[in-house]
Amino acid sequence: MVNSDLMVEPAYAADLIQRRQRSEFLSSIKGTFYTAIKKSPDIVPSLLTLALNDAVTYDKATKSGGPNGSIRFSSEISRPENENLSAALSLLEEAKKEIDSYSKGGPISYADLIQFAAQSAVKSTFLAAAIRKCGGNEEKGNLLYTAYGSNGQWGLFDRQFGRSDAEAPDPEGRVPIWGKASVQEMKEKFSAIGFGPRQLAVLSAFLGPDQAATEEFLASDPDVLPWVQKYQRSRETVSQTDYEVDLITTLTKISSLGQQINYEAYTYPVKKVDLSKLKL
Repeated sequence: MVNSDLMVEPAYAADLIQRRQRSEFLSSIKGTFYTAIKKSPDIVPSLLTLALNDAVTYDKATKSGGPNGSIRFSSEISRPENENLSAALSLLEEAKKEIDSYSKGGPISYADLIQFAAQSAVKSTFLAAAIRKCGGNEEKGNLLYTAYGSNGQWGLFDRQFGRSDAEAPDPEGRVPIWGKASVQEMKEKFSAIGFGPRQLAVLSAFLGPDQAATEEFLASDPDVLPWVQKYQRSRETVSQTDYEVDLITTLTKISSLGQQINYEAYTYPVKKVDLSKLKL
């Protein structure tokens, strides 16, 4: 018989090693996205819509679809609801080449690629807001965001790292054309995947290139209006706490719809050191 206590320390150590591997890889990924987005800031709205459209193909009844990277397929990215998103996908494909080149635990899935790019895009909007509040001073804006921003709220999102890719496009007809849909149609879509007016309002930046125009449109609905006003007021404050926390919470939920996360994804064996061969 083997004492189970003797197995605990090696297992715990292996778990710590895997966590560190995943954490270091994710940190590098975020660095790649930060650089790519800084070079092409105008792509941010499209990155957000790309992530949303990949996720809201989720169907509760059949438990199919969701943030599974299926939007990468040409027959899906070319659908009317994904018009003008090809440039965002191309940017991510270039980023993927770089990410895969330094990955020690295999290529990143498109599902993870798309959702973590959206996270970086969201962070870029938070940081940009802080810089604006500092009169355009980038250094002061960075300090403001570090002091009052919501970086600490991303923990659960970061742990959901290990999504699997779909092997075929998701079914058609599951994603509205946001620029043509009525607010009622948007509410019905969000309701179908387990969300309400609050989440619709906080994701206004994901629904089109002009957040202000989108919010004005959403505010025409009495159910959504109070939430639009709440988040507009929040964005006027120094910390934007209500807006940022609710946005992070909603994105975390929507980016994992129907996904079984592989918490060992991107880990790799560590070479064992033969102590007998060490020269002392």
